[in-house]
Amino acid sequence: QVQLVESGGGLVQAGGSLRLSCGASGRTFSSYVMGWFRQAPGKEREFVAGITRSGGSTYYTDSVKGRFTISRDNGKNTVYLQMNKMKPDDTAIYYCAADKRFAVAISTRPSSYDYWGQGTQVTVSS
Repeated sequence: QVQLVESGGGLVQAGGSLRLSCGASGRTFSSYVMGWFRQAPGKEREFVAGITRSGGSTYYTDSVKGRFTISRDNGKNTVYLQMNKMKPDDTAIYYCAADKRFAVAISTRPSSYDYWGQGTQVTVSS
């Protein structure tokens, strides 16, 4: 069992930046592909970014490419999401998730992820 706890959300003006963190319990963090998802009111949960176990590969949804960066520190059991040039459309609850399947590829499907954090609210004002 893995427990994930997000932090770093808040209110930011359009064009600004935020850095989300997700800390994980347990000693197997480095064995999980990690992902960030978001869910806006009235919308389905959508994939934002993912990172492989070693951190060597990343993948982003098109709308955040060039603005968001996912990274991880396996020594600290933490995954990060650096968000720059933020837009009002980025407003959502952001969740980190862990995929315990021994897979190489990053899945964009929420159903592929086994453990979820409680979420952190991000609001971008125009």
